[in-house]
Amino acid sequence: MAFLTGRQHMGVAAVIMAASIFLSRFMGLIRDKVISFYYGASIESDIYFASFVIPDFLNYLLAGGYFSITLIPLLAEYFGKDEKDGWSFLSSVLFWVGVVATAGTCVAWLSAPYLAKIAAPGFDAASLTRLTYFLRIILPAQIFFLLGSCLSGVLYMRKQFLVPALVPLVYNASIIVGGLLMIDKGMEGFCWGVLFGAVSGSFMLPYIAVRSGGLQWRFTLNHRGLKKFVLLALPLMIGQSIVVLDEQFVRIFGSLTGDGAVSLLNYSRRIMLVPVGVVAQAAGVASYPFLAALVAKGDTDEFNATLSRALRNTMLFIVPLSFWMISAAEPTLRLIFQQGSFGAQETLGATPLLQIMLASVAFWGVQQMIGRAFYAHKDTITPAVVGSIVSLLAVPVYWYLGKTIGVMGVALAGTMSVIIYTVALSTVWRHRFGGDAFKGVVRMFLLSAVLCVPAMAASIFTVQQIPLLLKDQPLTGAFASLAVSGTLFCALYACTSWLLAPKAIEPVIAFVRGRILRRA
Repeated sequence: MAFLTGRQHMGVAAVIMAASIFLSRFMGLIRDKVISFYYGASIESDIYFASFVIPDFLNYLLAGGYFSITLIPLLAEYFGKDEKDGWSFLSSVLFWVGVVATAGTCVAWLSAPYLAKIAAPGFDAASLTRLTYFLRIILPAQIFFLLGSCLSGVLYMRKQFLVPALVPLVYNASIIVGGLLMIDKGMEGFCWGVLFGAVSGSFMLPYIAVRSGGLQWRFTLNHRGLKKFVLLALPLMIGQSIVVLDEQFVRIFGSLTGDGAVSLLNYSRRIMLVPVGVVAQAAGVASYPFLAALVAKGDTDEFNATLSRALRNTMLFIVPLSFWMISAAEPTLRLIFQQGSFGAQETLGATPLLQIMLASVAFWGVQQMIGRAFYAHKDTITPAVVGSIVSLLAVPVYWYLGKTIGVMGVALAGTMSVIIYTVALSTVWRHRFGGDAFKGVVRMFLLSAVLCVPAMAASIFTVQQIPLLLKDQPLTGAFASLAVSGTLFCALYACTSWLLAPKAIEPVIAFVRGRILRRA
């Protein structure tokens, strides 16, 4: 346990979170691979994916995804002054979070038949009945997600990243095992896996880690910090950002475009989130405690320098990765999903959806960092207001594009919404805090994009030609396409960067050189 609860500095923390998110995304792909193998893009898989709309919205409504963000500055404040007072504050938060989450879950559980119609307005009566059953299995998991998020906040505050990094791995493993054990009962087993994963991974792992660090229960139901916590979390409860609602909009409006549409959108979105998670989310999670500490010290110059460096490095990695993935979207989908009930037709249907979604990856990267920069200043209102406005404006866009273009319109609406939200949030930041944090960021984005053009052209050519040589071996052809196109893309991008903009890739060179020297 001492190994799991050790402290890490920012660089190691970023690597840990990147590895965790990569493995979590990979396991998520395995989970979806199992689902696609047995159910493809069918109404049964649509029902399963739609069953997360209400539970996820309940989680967002209670700001569950942001508990650790809102708690970290307050925990640091109270534990820094008096450890006993810190435990009292945490105990008070856990009690009220448990009460509110349980009450909300009970109301949603009883209202499941009505909520199912909201979650999937395009489903028929039989599908809505099964969706109601799935909802009632998954809903209680939110209680453990929310409590576990509070406990993870303590670990982040202590800069202990290993246990939070394991949480999504245990959660995804539980879903896969549950689904396989009950595969004869349709998607029901995956739902039970969600509940078990929430209890064992999201709650028990952080609880054990915090307890090993000296957890002290001090039930003070009316701690003075509780009001601060509610005021920080309230904007996130009321104002839902497009980046958290996009997944729900995709499912809701996707259900109106035909059977299998929700599944195809979900499979595509899952792959799109891999580079977002591995690069942007990992950088955001790892940098946030350090940004919050710099704000607490009042070191504005170092804060802007740290944020600018994180944004530039994010662009340096995420832009070429997204460009290559756009060029290799079809073989990626073919290799991961095209087996069993997921055939070539489904692969071709999902390819343009994935390419459209990947166009927003760099903007996901920026909003991950800028959002946390606001939170570091204890400003949860601004991202909530901007996100709410964009979300409201996005609803008719999803509806119109879904109605006129179909499933591709839903994917396009999601990409447009994320881009608009990122630009709007960044504009507000520049107006309020100045542009120092964005120094060199736009240039890095444009430079990386330009440097990607020769590599992307070569990758597209490779992806088109290799299947012609392996017509009767689709999976082998997909693997070869990814291997060759990926290698070629990296080589050409590196050479182009070295010849035209060697300073741009200095962080990469320094990182590789440091690793080599350490091993030597």
